[in-house]
Amino acid sequence: MQQELKVLICDDSALIRKKFRKILEVCQCKYIEEADNGEMAVEKVNEFKPDLVFMDIVMPKKDGIEALEEIKKEYPTIKVVMASSAGTQSHLKRALEHGAYDFIQKPITLEAVAVLIEKIMTEKKEGSAHV
Repeated sequence: MQQELKVLICDDSALIRKKFRKILEVCQCKYIEEADNGEMAVEKVNEFKPDLVFMDIVMPKKDGIEALEEIKKEYPTIKVVMASSAGTQSHLKRALEHGAYDFIQKPITLEAVAVLIEKIMTEKKEGSAHV
């Protein structure tokens, strides 16, 4: 079921994107795209139409909160999960106010990502059961 989930990883760190990709592959996600800044994330969302976006908050060109706002305005059903390091609590509060689905603490772990994906897949199943 997870393989149907289209995921976009947006982080300015290639190392973090690589780690996210490995974790998503373990979770059997087959459709994975990457962006290295908020501006590129918005472009990728327009092309790829992901179900789920993992978005770093602090990035060049356009930060994660600005990108989140643009994505949610255009695609309110896309789930955007903010990835943050310690010390960004005020950013997280703003992100949640702007429609972030959830947040994940860095360094990211397989368990945290797997729990989030499971939650989203359950919601997706329940949502399609009501149609």
